[in-house]
Amino acid sequence: MADQLLDVKQVATRLGTGVRFPRRLIEERRIAFVKVGRNVRISERVLDEYIAANTVEPVVLRPTGLRSAA
Repeated sequence: MADQLLDVKQVATRLGTGVRFPRRLIEERRIAFVKVGRNVRISERVLDEYIAANTVEPVVLRPTGLRSAA
């Protein structure tokens, strides 16, 4: 089954941003997209890959054994 193609508004909703951000991603060619006539669509798979590629893992700090004075 083919991935669903999302419009800019749907992408923005999924990312939790305004429509300006996905439009900038498209303009700067930072995400793959499909042109359907004058409309631009982004596949769910591409969006999931973009999210995974830009996910920053947390840093795990080791305890130093030093305690600050209270």
